[in-house]
Amino acid sequence: MASVELDPMIHPAARLRLMTALAALPPGEEASFGQLERQLEMTVGNLSSHLSKLEAAGYIEVAKGFAGKRPITTIKLSAGGWSAFQRYLENLNRVLDGLS
Repeated sequence: MASVELDPMIHPAARLRLMTALAALPPGEEASFGQLERQLEMTVGNLSSHLSKLEAAGYIEVAKGFAGKRPITTIKLSAGGWSAFQRYLENLNRVLDGLS
């Protein structure tokens, strides 16, 4: 079997969990920073660090705004992030198929 490379931007466990949570959202939906923090049980610093890396790679879009007077940060997969995640899953399946 030819070597299959898993996207190193997505492969670390925390980023894979983030991408999976965002991909599970209904089309057009976004998650708040707080929602991801609670759902994934990540610290603010750890979540911020991984989100920054995914944003720099163009895999997610981060928007800052207000809900009433409260600041809110929302996150969603970009079109490129969705494509990268789909490729990651396809490659992961190839790796798993090669193990059987």
